[in-house]
Amino acid sequence: MDPTPRDGRAGIDVALVKRLIAAQFPRWSGLPVTPVEVDGWDNRTYRLGDGMTVRLPTAAGYVPAVAKENRWLPRLAPSLPVPVPTVLGQGVAGEGYPFPWSVRGWLHGETARRDRIGDMSRFAVEVAEFLLALQRCDATDGPVAGEHSSYRGAPPAHYDEETRRCLAALKGQVDTERAAAVWEAALAAEWHGAPVWFHGDIASGNLLVADGKLTAVIDFGTAGVGDPACDLVIAWGMFSGAGREAFRRAVGQDDGAWARARGWALWKALLVLSETIDTNEELAALNRQVIGEVLADHDDFA
Repeated sequence: MDPTPRDGRAGIDVALVKRLIAAQFPRWSGLPVTPVEVDGWDNRTYRLGDGMTVRLPTAAGYVPAVAKENRWLPRLAPSLPVPVPTVLGQGVAGEGYPFPWSVRGWLHGETARRDRIGDMSRFAVEVAEFLLALQRCDATDGPVAGEHSSYRGAPPAHYDEETRRCLAALKGQVDTERAAAVWEAALAAEWHGAPVWFHGDIASGNLLVADGKLTAVIDFGTAGVGDPACDLVIAWGMFSGAGREAFRRAVGQDDGAWARARGWALWKALLVLSETIDTNEELAALNRQVIGEVLADHDDFA
């Protein structure tokens, strides 16, 4: 998520969105268009009036997610305990914009920052219940994990070369020997279960809250059918202490799933740390913390 959305990023601005709406959905052309406070990277999002949003991919590689969400979100929504995006209109390329786009319903809530959640253990259980409900959804003909999901839901081995490159680059900066052991354990814990639905990016920026409770889950661009271990990484990205233990108990999963989840969390934290260690002290520190907690978790549970 981008906490400082810049109108015009990726060639998308308010004027373009207004032209697209006027040309393709003239019934909404009189509504104001404003950038959302917290924007994503794969897509730009604008608020349309009080009750809608406009979602536009920023590059060709993010386009397949549009059709995927348009097809599957209406089928998943009735089985989930909190709202997910509702597709109200499907736009096509035009007005100088080259990709399909969509109009969605506005979802109530704010992004799930820690200071907006009073009881983190209760919130962790709510997130776990959402994931379990998603896993129970019918996976027949669902999009099998692969390029469209950034390989979430597939074996973490897809990122083996990148992870080992990060380990080499960060030698002396993190405990790379212990980190390598975590990664090897993730690779060894092969998944043999029946494919289930996963979200692929369960993180604070994609969870909405009101009065400290989960109210909606957004951004299913990396969703698919496969191994749900990738959805466990929030255990270290957002939860700690009692909250993490509440999440672990509520979401279940076997030891192998948790080993793969540690691998997913480690890969991402190593990658971000290697990219920010000399340029963004705050982000680097956050990812050092995640790495440390993943290593400690491996020591405690492996």
